[in-house]
Amino acid sequence: MIIWLASYPKSGNTWVRLFLESLLFNQQNLDINNLKITQFPQKYHFSGLIDESHNLFNSLEGLKEISKNCINAQNKVNLDNKIKFLKTHSACWKAYNTQFTNEENTLGVIHIVRDPRNIITSILNHFSKESYSDALEFMNNSAQQIWDESLKDEKILTIISSWANHYNSWKKFKKNNLLIYYEKMLNDPITEFNKISDFLNKIGNFNFEKNKILNAIEKCNFNNLQNIENEQGFKEAPLDKNGLRKKFFHLGPKNDWKKILDNKTILKVEKIFESEMKELKYIE
Repeated sequence: MIIWLASYPKSGNTWVRLFLESLLFNQQNLDINNLKITQFPQKYHFSGLIDESHNLFNSLEGLKEISKNCINAQNKVNLDNKIKFLKTHSACWKAYNTQFTNEENTLGVIHIVRDPRNIITSILNHFSKESYSDALEFMNNSAQQIWDESLKDEKILTIISSWANHYNSWKKFKKNNLLIYYEKMLNDPITEFNKISDFLNKIGNFNFEKNKILNAIEKCNFNNLQNIENEQGFKEAPLDKNGLRKKFFHLGPKNDWKKILDNKTILKVEKIFESEMKELKYIE
């Protein structure tokens, strides 16, 4: 059964993933380029399900084939009847008479959310957008997909939809669904990461020692992750226009919309995502 780490891009998914990597696999030193918690979907998940002649990278044909086979791919993943963790940026969509996942394949969801006023700055950098207007258009596109050209032979397109649709789609998944706020992980990491540990104990009988939880939190603080990336590089970091790797762990706590965003952009974000931001108590 799958435990999903689900989030819109640049919302703290990798942070939670690295915490669990350290906790589950007792790593003394994090090797961020050889993670055991992998992403879904990737090409190998669909091996034997989709004809290799299909373009799974950037085509409507590929989109249809991936969509129709997501459940089949997860059925394959779960053949060993073991609990596994998968990171995804996919929305929990429904299309072509099927859906991204189902309760038969899913043990639970750790759903990570972040204030869109901070996400927009990360989207601007990560996806090399020209302006905040372009970044906001990306975040408000209900048909938005992502892919990484540098990993074309390994990955396939991921359907993320808009920020609002993404949040609402995972909110509706009722089975063992834990909502985690990026901001609370920043401000009170011990409480928030303990919530994750307690949730995993509840749904999967994971029993983590308190000192190991604290050690994992310390290993995964932002400054340490920046230092690890500086030493090792990070193959999941995006490429810039010159084909060089950008910094994945870019601003972190310094990404503060109150200090970075202009008032016009703030108002646009709040207007477009007003309903969801009120529900999440980002605005009143």
